[in-house]
Amino acid sequence: MTHPTSPAPIGPLADIAPLLPPRGALLGLDLGTKTIGVASCDPDRRVATVVETVQRTKFTADAQRLLALAAERRAVGFVLGLPLNMDASEGPRAQASRAFARNLARLTALPIALWDERLSTAAVERALISADVSRARRAAVVDQHAAAFILEGALGFLSRHVLRPAGNESETGPRD
Repeated sequence: MTHPTSPAPIGPLADIAPLLPPRGALLGLDLGTKTIGVASCDPDRRVATVVETVQRTKFTADAQRLLALAAERRAVGFVLGLPLNMDASEGPRAQASRAFARNLARLTALPIALWDERLSTAAVERALISADVSRARRAAVVDQHAAAFILEGALGFLSRHVLRPAGNESETGPRD
């Protein structure tokens, strides 16, 4: 594992988006206390797919697995779910996610975008129930599906706000 000279940039997706190349896979992460759900997208950033659920052990081992997955998929950045409270304040889980991002940033040069993940696990749980997935199977896959849900939200944001063709700014006016 190579250590960059300075930590990777971390911030809201809106701030990180300009640092991402126009093409390249992103890795979506749903950080839990016992597991990390991982999803990825195609280089054109159209479709998010589940990858795996990493069983958390020690940070170093967890980070090595995430960096290996990123290398396998030639990822150009991470999208880490930020579990905000319903009033958009940050509680202990959001602080834990930020700490994880800071630690991961010391081990990679890939930008780490934070994405509001409120209700992602609940939405995924409902979708899996409606698809008649058994409770045991839901427990095994909910984190990776939550990571895909997080990544899909981020991809939607990027397609709406970043991937506009050059020269169309005057048609839609300046962006605030």
